[in-house]
Amino acid sequence: MFLVLMTYIAPLEVIDALLADHVRFLDEQYAAGVFLASGRQVPRKGGVILARAESRAALEAILARDPFARHNAARCEVVEFTPSKTAPELACLQEPAARIPG
Repeated sequence: MFLVLMTYIAPLEVIDALLADHVRFLDEQYAAGVFLASGRQVPRKGGVILARAESRAALEAILARDPFARHNAARCEVVEFTPSKTAPELACLQEPAARIPG
């Protein structure tokens, strides 16, 4: 499981001009089962994506296709983690070998 922290490095006018293409990119990744949740940071300085990919390298290759990345409008920090405990309604996100009883 991965947490992607996206930080805008271009002015918001540039971000807004790329937004429709970025949303299409997000939709494609949701349809492919890679992205699980996403949204803007508050204040609006970037975004956050919860993702599931076969590897960090595979996710980084996907993120490189984001219009924000292709136009040097944002940079991404990828944090890999193993979900070992969740709220009951998110139990499907836990890694079986990492589940903690209780």
